[in-house]
Amino acid sequence: MRTVDDLADVRTGDKGDTLILAVFPRTDEHYEVLSRELTADNVATHFAPLVTGDVRRTDMPLVSGLVFELPGVLGGGVTGSPVLDGHGKCLSYHLLSMTVGEQI
Repeated sequence: MRTVDDLADVRTGDKGDTLILAVFPRTDEHYEVLSRELTADNVATHFAPLVTGDVRRTDMPLVSGLVFELPGVLGGGVTGSPVLDGHGKCLSYHLLSMTVGEQI
């Protein structure tokens, strides 16, 4: 069983209570696999029940990246959330733990 961590690196950002995850596959082949596997619905399911709206995915083929916006995950954002990680930096590891179905 493979995880996103086997195929890519992930960086995080935030805007209000929206978590932003940028996925950068390590090879062109990994980009093709993750483009198929990391749908907005699959990522929303992986982060449920924290997501409060539609997950948006933006493909960035010129840099082989996928960017996801997950509304509500940060529970109020940096100034409104009582959690220690209001920026959601540790949540990149949560996405890295997501299994991908295809064998390479």
